[in-house]
Amino acid sequence: MDLNLKNKIALITGASKGIGADIAETFAAEGVNLYLTARNIKQLETLKVELQKKYLVEVITFPLDLTEADSLKILYENCKDINILINNAGDIPSGSLFDIDEESWRRGWELKVFGYINLCRGFYPLIKKNGGGVIINNIGNGGEIYDPLYIAGAAGNSSLMSFTKALGGNSLEDNIRVIGVNPGPVETERIYKILKNRSLKLYGDENHVQELLKSYPLGRPAHVREISDLIAFLVSEKSGYTSGTVFTVDGGISSRSSII
Repeated sequence: MDLNLKNKIALITGASKGIGADIAETFAAEGVNLYLTARNIKQLETLKVELQKKYLVEVITFPLDLTEADSLKILYENCKDINILINNAGDIPSGSLFDIDEESWRRGWELKVFGYINLCRGFYPLIKKNGGGVIINNIGNGGEIYDPLYIAGAAGNSSLMSFTKALGGNSLEDNIRVIGVNPGPVETERIYKILKNRSLKLYGDENHVQELLKSYPLGRPAHVREISDLIAFLVSEKSGYTSGTVFTVDGGISSRSSII
């Protein structure tokens, strides 16, 4: 399907691996020129070379730590021409209220919660000046499940869901669509890190990951492309009346309920 995205310009944060890297490839295949940022220089450069070899797009990388104010200034100055902002960088730690100290909690929120907010604040006026576009906040279904063993993420993701809906409610007046995506477990390094921590918490060791996987719909996490394809569709004109809402992609996990 031609999504009519050729020659659009997107900034993707957290782009060096996982969902971010796959979004970059999906966009590149659609002809989108890319600004990519993440902390890992080597992974970013490897991805850049691969994308430019496969697709006729421009790829510019910014190896930055987005918790530093100067990093945001660099992006604002060098990515002024974007039509699409994909907020994806984040690594809020898993654990209970008593597992996560204040420093770890704040560090996780600084990158993801305040990172998304600050990037929206900085790029919204620029996207408006460029004639409009789309902001996607890749959040996570932890904001809908309220898992006590992912309490920092539950609180942070819930905040970003509300933020996305509040910002996107009137944004079409500026020809900008603001949309959230809530992936559940996705086939990335991060989900296996979380599962090992959960196995340790429940069973006393890290060797029960496969048992935990069996509880997922279809017995597996989502494929990364099942997330990036949705995001590509949402940024396209085929989803032009969509704003101020959050799409959940978790195989039904957050909808499971029981009267017992």
